[in-house]
Amino acid sequence: MSEPASTFPSESKPVGSASSAGSAESQPVEPAGPDRPAVAPPLRPRVRAEILIVLGLSLGQAAVTAVLQLLHRLSLDVPLGEQTAAINPSRAPTATLDLIFQVTSIVFTVLPVALAIYLLASTRRRAMARIGLNLAQPARDVGHGFALAALIGIPGLGLYLAGRALGVTVEVQAATLDMHWWTVPILVLSALQYGLIEEVIVVAYLFEKLEELAWHPMAIVVTSALLRATYHLYQGFGPFVGNLIMGLIFAEYYRRRRRVMPLVVAHMLLDLVAFLGYFLLPDSILAAVGL
Repeated sequence: MSEPASTFPSESKPVGSASSAGSAESQPVEPAGPDRPAVAPPLRPRVRAEILIVLGLSLGQAAVTAVLQLLHRLSLDVPLGEQTAAINPSRAPTATLDLIFQVTSIVFTVLPVALAIYLLASTRRRAMARIGLNLAQPARDVGHGFALAALIGIPGLGLYLAGRALGVTVEVQAATLDMHWWTVPILVLSALQYGLIEEVIVVAYLFEKLEELAWHPMAIVVTSALLRATYHLYQGFGPFVGNLIMGLIFAEYYRRRRRVMPLVVAHMLLDLVAFLGYFLLPDSILAAVGL
């Protein structure tokens, strides 16, 4: 799925260990956040390597693939607006094998989230608490999630329809699974997987790690948004713009609140509406709204 991970520099050791305490204390440490000092310069190559590995195993790889897919689409004789992209397709002709493929795909897709959390846990604070991926504020997280979903979803649909009208966005088929007893649960899990991998890695993990490298907060917000927009390029230029705006809003929310859970909730809600709506609504209704 990805290239072999790079070896960490041999001199890199956790801050505070006996062998690195002297060198780390002698280096200037810039403030990276409310209680997150930037790592000492000798340790920064390790942080950069971690970021490249995590992104290379997940959405960085997806961004490169999306760019190549867009170039391929543009090279075809069929106009971009007449092409399609399926997000949740069937993967096998038999129901049981298809279910196994679906479950294993979700599990392996989410694994980089576990890696990101593990790497964040190497600091003094627990990773879940550090990024706000917990149930400490359930009512507020759900409320903010619904508000963010409404803020993004309605204009996002407008941008998609505008892109379709202009011929710069492909027809996105959000769910093309066959009807089985497990189809709806799999679509729910699919929405959860995208919420976790995109918000935990592209927002929370990237924000925390780039702060350790003493990046300016606004540079992190823009970088996060550009990455999100890029790995959606396989859908065309409309989704690129829509996801760029979504990325700016979500990354800025995280910068201010330091909680990723509302972003996961919002993302999951957006995908649930798209996946279940596409799967359950009659074709006549989908056609009436331009889908």
